[in-house]
Amino acid sequence: MNPIDVLDYAGVAVFAATGALAASRKQLDIIGFLFLASVTGIGGGTFRDVILNLPVFWVANSGYVLICAAVAMLVFFAAHRLESRWKLLLWLDAVGLAAFSVMGAAKGLAITGSPVVSVVTGVLTATFGGILRDLLAGEPSVLLRPEIYVTAALAGATLFTTGDLAGLPPLASGLAGFAAAFLVRGGALKFGWAFPSYKSRPGRRPEDIS
Repeated sequence: MNPIDVLDYAGVAVFAATGALAASRKQLDIIGFLFLASVTGIGGGTFRDVILNLPVFWVANSGYVLICAAVAMLVFFAAHRLESRWKLLLWLDAVGLAAFSVMGAAKGLAITGSPVVSVVTGVLTATFGGILRDLLAGEPSVLLRPEIYVTAALAGATLFTTGDLAGLPPLASGLAGFAAAFLVRGGALKFGWAFPSYKSRPGRRPEDIS
């Protein structure tokens, strides 16, 4: 397997773990674990393939579904031994986000040759599974939390795409993109990095408009 394939499998496994940990927080049964792990692990890639009009990756290779199932079973029996599961979920999500931002960008670039599409598919692949997980589990959405999330995926996908276009080896550009995404997301988790939020202001009265 090339480095992108390794990141692909690792990203699915890590994202599946975050889905299973979300199921453990909700005290679901094994079916709930399997469902949330699978939706989180393969949701972003499914969305990407549909957009690119490609055969959905886990239909062509059912090993991805088996990875999600195996991770769900493992977490079902081991989650009670893990302390601070919410914090662990966030850091595992950061690893999965970093891996998927590179893998999604690589696939978009390989299929279309467009740097713009590469970055967009990298962001979608990295974030959509986590969004679905939070929605289905009733957790606070990653999009509604103040710290940086989507921007981390954007940084990873952009750096990978830039490195690939500059002629760097796939391993070098892949590692650079992974590191960029993980460092940005990790900094947001550790130090609370966030962009300034919108502050509402009263609108102008009709009589103030000249």
